[in-house]
Amino acid sequence: MDTDLDTLATALYARVDDTLKAHPELTPWRPKIGITPKLSDAELITLAVIQVLQGFNEEARWIRHARKNT
Repeated sequence: MDTDLDTLATALYARVDDTLKAHPELTPWRPKIGITPKLSDAELITLAVIQVLQGFNEEARWIRHARKNT
């Protein structure tokens, strides 16, 4: 990612995280016991939005791009 995209991702994450904390009814229900998610809801939403903004609307293309550029 370049600097502008990093800044956008950071600002988007902060906004989404604050919104989900202010409105917990927007988050999916999860049982108290079970597999703990590796990503927070805010992180997942941020990654999905950045993925689409970069033109990768298919998961396979996004994964190929991520593997190639890491």
